[in-house]
Amino acid sequence: MSQHLAAPDEGYPELLDELKARIQAAQARAALAVNRELVLLYWQIGRAILARQAQYGWGGQVIPRLARDLRQAFPGAQGWSARNLHYMRAFADAYPDEAIVQALPAQIPWYHNQVLLDRVKDPLAREWYAHQTLQQGWSGRDLIGQIERGIYERQGQAPTNFPQQLPAPQSELAQQLLKDPYNFDFLLLSERAQERDLEQALLVHMQEFLLELGRGFAFMGRQWPIVVGGQTFYLDLLFYHAVLHCYVVIDLKVSEFEPAFAGQMNFYLTAVDRQLRGPGDQPSIGLILCKNKNQVVVEYALQDMHKPMGVAVYHTERLPEALQRNLPTIAELEAQLES
Repeated sequence: MSQHLAAPDEGYPELLDELKARIQAAQARAALAVNRELVLLYWQIGRAILARQAQYGWGGQVIPRLARDLRQAFPGAQGWSARNLHYMRAFADAYPDEAIVQALPAQIPWYHNQVLLDRVKDPLAREWYAHQTLQQGWSGRDLIGQIERGIYERQGQAPTNFPQQLPAPQSELAQQLLKDPYNFDFLLLSERAQERDLEQALLVHMQEFLLELGRGFAFMGRQWPIVVGGQTFYLDLLFYHAVLHCYVVIDLKVSEFEPAFAGQMNFYLTAVDRQLRGPGDQPSIGLILCKNKNQVVVEYALQDMHKPMGVAVYHTERLPEALQRNLPTIAELEAQLES
């Protein structure tokens, strides 16, 4: 009579973790394959509708008829509404080449493609948003939010000295990393807000902040101390960028850009490169975020800086003036606590 043996403890947790990882990866591949086939099917249906309309001169009335007949042929199946057939037709019209569909649109969910058809008319912008969706794993809500915030139009617009201070292709990648302006509409600040008010608000809304910064940013810390010549200096925000493989120093200003800000950032980047940069890291870059800026002054200030940096402005929601007057600043609150 055989005796049941318990699984040994040694090595079993590792085996379970390995199998779970394999199963999850297979499920993910299966889901992607199903989505790809569905999107390609919708494209083929849309192309067939376009071809028949062109051949026989059919108007739009054919789509409601098709929807009714397809629902009868496939009872209980989803996706055969007249509205969705209109999307299929628009999808095939927007992407006449199947190879293009397979390369990108078929890699993202059908709902995301519907959003792009509805909200983005420029083909280049639509391709960019589809690519970002694939890379960053944006949900439908994330995609809509990024389109509404005009991220495509702002990408790579910040004035920088990257072409002079970084080798290609690092300079091109870094340039596309920075926006101008940055949209911090998730913040509610008064006109009297100080730099630490802005810093604290961004930390409270870190998820939205990272989404606005874009793919690859990893938050390292706030008020990061660096010691130079026995003196301690503090970086407002320190990030590491996983794609560029470099540290990113962000300096927050609640005033208009001044040339001295560039000199200060140059000093910070020198210190970070000497103290934090590792053998595999690329040169650190800086981003000075200001309330506003004069483009010519920025260009002059960056021209002779030997460290790579950029300057951008940010926009936030503002409290009504009457409410602003009644709210204390952080400095006032701290003074009350200390008294």
